Amino acid sequence: MARPAPPVKVLRMTHPEFDLFVIGGGSGGVRAARMAAALGARVALAESAAMGGTCVNLGCIPKKLYSYAAHFSDSFAEARGFGWTVGASSFDWQTLKTNRAREISRLNGIYESLLAKVHVLRGRATLIDAHTVAVGDAQFGAKRILVATGGWPLVPDVPGREHVITSNEIFDLAAFPKRLVVVGGGYIASEFASIFNGLGSSVVQLYRGEQILRGFDAEVRQFAADEMAKHGVTIRVSTDVRSIEKTADGLLVTLTDNSTVHADTVLYATGRAPNVNGLGLDRVGVEQRKNGAVIVHENFQSSVPSIYALGDVTDRVQLTPVALGEAMQLVAHLFTDGTRTISYDNIPTAVFTHPNIGTVGLTEEQARSQFGAVRVYRSNFKALKHTLSGGTERTLMKLVVDDATDRVVGLHMVGTDAGEIVQGFAVAMKCGATKAMFDSTIGIHPTMAEEFVTMRDAVS
Repeated sequence: MARPAPPVKVLRMTHPEFDLFVIGGGSGGVRAARMAAALGARVALAESAAMGGTCVNLGCIPKKLYSYAAHFSDSFAEARGFGWTVGASSFDWQTLKTNRAREISRLNGIYESLLAKVHVLRGRATLIDAHTVAVGDAQFGAKRILVATGGWPLVPDVPGREHVITSNEIFDLAAFPKRLVVVGGGYIASEFASIFNGLGSSVVQLYRGEQILRGFDAEVRQFAADEMAKHGVTIRVSTDVRSIEKTADGLLVTLTDNSTVHADTVLYATGRAPNVNGLGLDRVGVEQRKNGAVIVHENFQSSVPSIYALGDVTDRVQLTPVALGEAMQLVAHLFTDGTRTISYDNIPTAVFTHPNIGTVGLTEEQARSQFGAVRVYRSNFKALKHTLSGGTERTLMKLVVDDATDRVVGLHMVGTDAGEIVQGFAVAMKCGATKAMFDSTIGIHPTMAEEFVTMRDAVS
């Protein structure tokens, strides 16, 4: 009989070594660590994977790069209407993967350089007590600990689960999927459905709800779904996966209505859960929600006073810029006068479907519930570009106005570069801009953006 392995030797610190120990090298963790260190704090950061977290490595950045790649097929076709003769073209999956990997590696290096004043530890961190963190066989003391470990894709326990992938694996598939099934109706699922359709996959998107993009304005949801379908994505709602079986022809996906879909790859994008497994939060007594999210109170403090959490691990607003803002508020609270705060009102966001979605403020449904009387302004049109391109894509722009105050409380767009356009209007809305202020603003002609300042007649 083999002897049991000897216990791991643990080097224990007898006093706090750091003012702040950050667990997680994503956007929020890196921002908190480097800003605290810049203020003179003694800071450590532990990360077991590539620096930059989900956004840099498996989320925002590679997804946007792939979205750019996916638009070229449309651009080649549209060029003909403007007099260009475009020859034969083809897409090489391996080239895109290689170039993406090189760019991500460059960004990893930038994140590393940002932590020049931070003691970086490579390895998975575990909480030992309220002031102690273990990384490997060493333990480190800290006056305060920040948990910024982000989220992780969720896959339900469906028969054949072992045959599916998540957004973590989609960027580096060995072979390009000619037939892709995307399960989920949120923004991640919808983005990947659009991206791979644009790259040349035959894409079927499945969602168990009545319409994709739950939580967005109802009109935006319908319009975006219609435009995605025009681009070639097959969207099937009110259905779910019953089982997935590996066959000689790839994967056979059986649905709850007993119909089947054949695929080379099945991508599950059905939500993300806080990445807390193995952290030791329960050992220390940190209060969590059922899904594992760390419950935080004022200034991101958990139920254990010396332990803080921010970003996706708190499962509040899962957006990189929000995690960055939270990190800035936390550092200000811990190491300066604490006057800096983050507001969760009027957070702008974009969805990189084809076409893009940009939104800030309330949906029409939310505004009617909150204010009662609202005015809605809407413009639905074919962009100037497509008068010659031959494309059928249309653009939707929408304003929701509180009738009592004339304040613009919701602004929504589905169309090319929607995120770029909405960002600027988000500033106006943070300043409390009224519809009269929009009306008095001179538009830039001819642009799509000018529609937001030229809509004069309320439609409801």
